Amino acid sequence: MSDAEWAVVKDLLPVPGWLSGRGGRPEGYCHRQMIDAVRYLVDNGNKWRALPADFPPWPRVYAFFARWRGTGLFTELHNRLREAVRAGEGRGTEPSAGIVDSQSVKADATVTFGSRGFDAGRRSTVASGHLLTDTLGLPLAVLVTPASVTDRDGEA
Repeated sequence: MSDAEWAVVKDLLPVPGWLSGRGGRPEGYCHRQMIDAVRYLVDNGNKWRALPADFPPWPRVYAFFARWRGTGLFTELHNRLREAVRAGEGRGTEPSAGIVDSQSVKADATVTFGSRGFDAGRRSTVASGHLLTDTLGLPLAVLVTPASVTDRDGEA
């Protein structure tokens, strides 16, 4: 993560309890390292246990990720960064129009049963992904549904 990216993101992260006077033990790893590790995993599609030794141990990275995901931090980061990009383009922070598209992909056995269905045309088990973007192409929402859900119902 570049210094400019970190400057945008660091103020959005929660302040550790020990820094804000609420007590507790100091955290052993920098939040920037944790975000870099999560970004690395997302970018490369690795498993948690395959996190390189350059990053903190994977159980600690996962613990931070799970805590931040549970509090909605990643959604908040995404929304604020999208608003900043839109403002930089001279647009309003909230989009006035959206574009919806869907795609069916072959579902592996690891995909949960509730997210996959049988597509008679393909004669295989597939999942459908529905993507809502604004007019700049920035994602607003993603929904994964079984193939048996029609595009009309999935995009509603």
